[in-house]
Amino acid sequence: MKVLLLNGSPHENGTTKKALSVVANALNEEGIETEILTVGNKNVSGCSACGGCSKNGRCVKGDIVNDIIEKISNSDGLIVGSPVYYASINGTLKGILDRVFYARKGFEGKPAAAVAVARRAGTTATLDILNKYFMISNMPVVSSQYWNMVFGSNGDQAESDTEGMQTMRILGKNMAWLIKCINSGKENGIPFPTHPAHVKTNFIK
Repeated sequence: MKVLLLNGSPHENGTTKKALSVVANALNEEGIETEILTVGNKNVSGCSACGGCSKNGRCVKGDIVNDIIEKISNSDGLIVGSPVYYASINGTLKGILDRVFYARKGFEGKPAAAVAVARRAGTTATLDILNKYFMISNMPVVSSQYWNMVFGSNGDQAESDTEGMQTMRILGKNMAWLIKCINSGKENGIPFPTHPAHVKTNFIK
């Protein structure tokens, strides 16, 4: 069992990485393998809406986006962490997620969670944006004792956010529990539900 954690910060070892590391440690304690992948510092363009990914579930631009799709497909869960930029997610991370989730196939049933990190404010708006990627993809969203947020301008300050650190640990425990429940269900003949083809309604007459 494995969880992929995407670090949406441009800083390899900043506050976002600190928060994700606490979640990863909690997952490791429950026997779940983890990988933290820093993506916020990549030179990646956004989605150009070419539609090429509809053929095989992979982006025609290639680059790190297809690597991320592959890693998510081969993982049992996903956690995406982002610093707050103007009450939103990191711009590079948004470009990546737009392409990953537009092209994605095989994410259904994988538990997912969002983590937002800020000096002061904008975390709830950021979490809302991140969670929408999961909620449109049939991915169970994992919660904690409070909204998944940590405050601090750097890793040392984040450690002083006692409630935030505890929230990250509980998030890891909750995700580990859900992954184990899903795997147990599969072993006992309870797979993730199958769904009919997506019916899309256009309100423009």
